[in-house]
Amino acid sequence: MAEKETAKKTTLARTVKDKWRSKVTYKVRAPGLFQHAELGETVATEPEQVVGRTLEVTVPELAGSSDPGKTHVKLRFQIERISGDGVAEAKFIGHELTSDYVRRLARRKRSKIDLSVTVVTKDGVQVVLKPVAVGEQRLQTRLRAELRHRIVETLTEEAKLRSSPEFAREILQGDLSKVLAHGVKSLYPLKKIEIRRSEVLGVIPDEVIPADAPSAPEGPAPPEAVAEGDAAPAA
Repeated sequence: MAEKETAKKTTLARTVKDKWRSKVTYKVRAPGLFQHAELGETVATEPEQVVGRTLEVTVPELAGSSDPGKTHVKLRFQIERISGDGVAEAKFIGHELTSDYVRRLARRKRSKIDLSVTVVTKDGVQVVLKPVAVGEQRLQTRLRAELRHRIVETLTEEAKLRSSPEFAREILQGDLSKVLAHGVKSLYPLKKIEIRRSEVLGVIPDEVIPADAPSAPEGPAPPEAVAEGDAAPAA
């Protein structure tokens, strides 16, 4: 009986070992928006198993930087195909801030406005944006409604003016937050307003750069900050 158990365990161990031997490691590559940087590796027995997998990397991990100031910014990617050279090509599907960072945005006695807006860029790519606006003091209901309307209006118009690669960079570099801050300033000078999360519903194409154009900077700068969930004023 003991011999049968030993043989069974040996066969099982050999099967597991053979299964892992058959797995292939694929390097995952970011899209052109991020200069085709390497995102990491994933393993699978068949290439089809890799497609659809998602990865999250922080800005320092993507940039190869040790700067701890951007570890709260997470970029999200999804593998969409295996290239001819055996590399898993991923598309950018959005970004978000860590929940602990978001919680620190709204301190006590500050009013927080959270909303979700779906916009369409000039080249037809849909993007879901979730901005957060923080006031220094509690805001009246009417003012909150006016701020929400102005934010939605500004985001919709700004997206129409930009191609999807341009709009993605505007989000990640913090320029869109500056546009929002300027847009609502006449209503109320907010303490903080940022895009806490973005979700790309389509595919951002690689830009075609003219041969005589100056070289592009090395990837988009990291986003500044962003917040979570539609919340009432902080207690």
